[in-house]
Amino acid sequence: MNAQDLVRMSEAWWLRVRADEALLLDWLRDQFHGEDTAAERIEQFRDTYAPSGRWTRVLSTIAGQERLHAGWVGDLLRARGEEPTRLVKSERYWEETIPSIHDFESGAAVAAHAEEMRLARIQVIADDPQAPADVRSVFARILPDERFHARAFAKMAGAEAFARARDHHESGLKALHLIPPEAV
Repeated sequence: MNAQDLVRMSEAWWLRVRADEALLLDWLRDQFHGEDTAAERIEQFRDTYAPSGRWTRVLSTIAGQERLHAGWVGDLLRARGEEPTRLVKSERYWEETIPSIHDFESGAAVAAHAEEMRLARIQVIADDPQAPADVRSVFARILPDERFHARAFAKMAGAEAFARARDHHESGLKALHLIPPEAV
């Protein structure tokens, strides 16, 4: 799946979510959960695989930004009368991708693919003048950080590891029902 496919998939998804308050609230809950757990996942990856020095600092920065994003999404939930909380749920994408992590490059490649997928969605929301104003504003603030995350993880991974992780990423997309099983 290329970047254009991710954008088209994200646009179709966002049109459905934006039009349905219940879906929007469900997605915000998932988004809070994802941002909040991403910080811990990145710190665990850093502590397990990252060489000391530059990449350790970059991963710490990214984890901090994910916590900040969780706070912003939490504010969106509070504005809708709900206290943000982590969910008890299956982590379908991660169940397909994390088992392929065995070193720094493979872990960074998994993260690069996940960030690329998230970046497409965030870009669509930030660019949508019909999005709820508060949601659009928050995701416009998140967008530059997500661009940084996608670039940083891709650089950490390198082209070869990124290419090797593609099949696991596509299996994760299939598990999320974002692409049809026959397309993988």
